[in-house]
Amino acid sequence: MKKHTASAKWEKGLKDGTGSVKTGNGAVESKYTYASRFGDSTSGTSPEELIGAAHAGCYSMFLSALMGNENITPEFIETTASVWLGEKDGAPLIQKIELRTEAKAEGLDEETFQQLAQKAKEGCPVSKALGAVPEITLQATLKK
Repeated sequence: MKKHTASAKWEKGLKDGTGSVKTGNGAVESKYTYASRFGDSTSGTSPEELIGAAHAGCYSMFLSALMGNENITPEFIETTASVWLGEKDGAPLIQKIELRTEAKAEGLDEETFQQLAQKAKEGCPVSKALGAVPEITLQATLKK
């Protein structure tokens, strides 16, 4: 079992405070604020954006592994995860995640690709960890 770590620090109040997040190995380090999470600010990140990055990365790797099981090596897999933060019962809630993936792989037909793409959505570890999210959708495009 491999342990992965990250840390966060928040200073001051909810709306006037600032925070920082950092991965254990230091590869990712960013500030975040109330405005970057709930408002229109593009300065800094948000926990939901980091969840999206983790989901997109995990999904792409898992899809590559599934293709490898079929003796197919993808030229590329590019995935975007849009994480929708809303509100339920007066509290913030991740209501939806939209996965959009494009892949190019020699010898892969559309039907097999769609089956593998769906299997990756259901099987990647981050998808499983996000099981409480009410809706996770997938749009998969195979490039020729």
